[in-house]
Amino acid sequence: MSASPVTALGRILALPNDSTRKTIAVALILSLVCSMVVSVSAVVLRPLQIENASADRQRNILAAANLLDENTNVADAFSKIEARVVDLSSGDFTDDVDAENYDQRRAARDPAMSTPLSSEQDIASVGRRERYAIVYLVKDGEAIEQIILPIHGYGLWSTLYGFIALEPDLNTVVGLKYYEHSETAGLGAEVDNPAWYSQWKGRRVFDASGALALHVAKGKSRAVGNAAQHEVDGLAGATLTGNGVTNMLHFWLGEQGFGPFLENMRKRAGG
Repeated sequence: MSASPVTALGRILALPNDSTRKTIAVALILSLVCSMVVSVSAVVLRPLQIENASADRQRNILAAANLLDENTNVADAFSKIEARVVDLSSGDFTDDVDAENYDQRRAARDPAMSTPLSSEQDIASVGRRERYAIVYLVKDGEAIEQIILPIHGYGLWSTLYGFIALEPDLNTVVGLKYYEHSETAGLGAEVDNPAWYSQWKGRRVFDASGALALHVAKGKSRAVGNAAQHEVDGLAGATLTGNGVTNMLHFWLGEQGFGPFLENMRKRAGG
């Protein structure tokens, strides 16, 4: 009859501490126990991680819409926001994918769910553009008060992910918020600076001819008159990050991004 695991373990532990066999056995046992603890923890904590990620996304969306402060109840505030999926090619709302479970980043990496971009098209250096994107509608009853669009693109060292919120005219910026990047601290990372964010409110995306005009200046903005509506200060020492912000805005607000969607929304509004 073979020895029980308990008996076998006892025999191993009874070996001298300098025994190679004992060292290997203890290491294996510790590895097995640790892997079991990690696996159980991952399973147990997964729902909490998903909940925290969802709450963080909601806070960033509310921040872009200037609907977040220290007293905001995130769940209550976000209950007024409707998530809708947009087919980026047609600019139409679609039910082809579920907004609750759709992973836009994963879709951009999936050839079946994304479209390759030529170098001329890919001014934001995103590589592939997902077929579908989630937009967020801030509503008062049936009236749309804001439209919040996800944006991303390359800066100097990293891809920046964020949201831009527009008023119902689809031209006036309510706010801009980046929530993930790896730009240089004190330079490109100033895209997180509230003082810089504050410049975006009231800026205009398109000029009188309908051309995309919103951009980050190189250095301090010196635009005057109507031109000042389309420009914000550059980030000191971070020209390439500022260029990246301009490029991603022109990509996502242009025909390769949400351009068809914005045009459809204008037609619905009779504008």
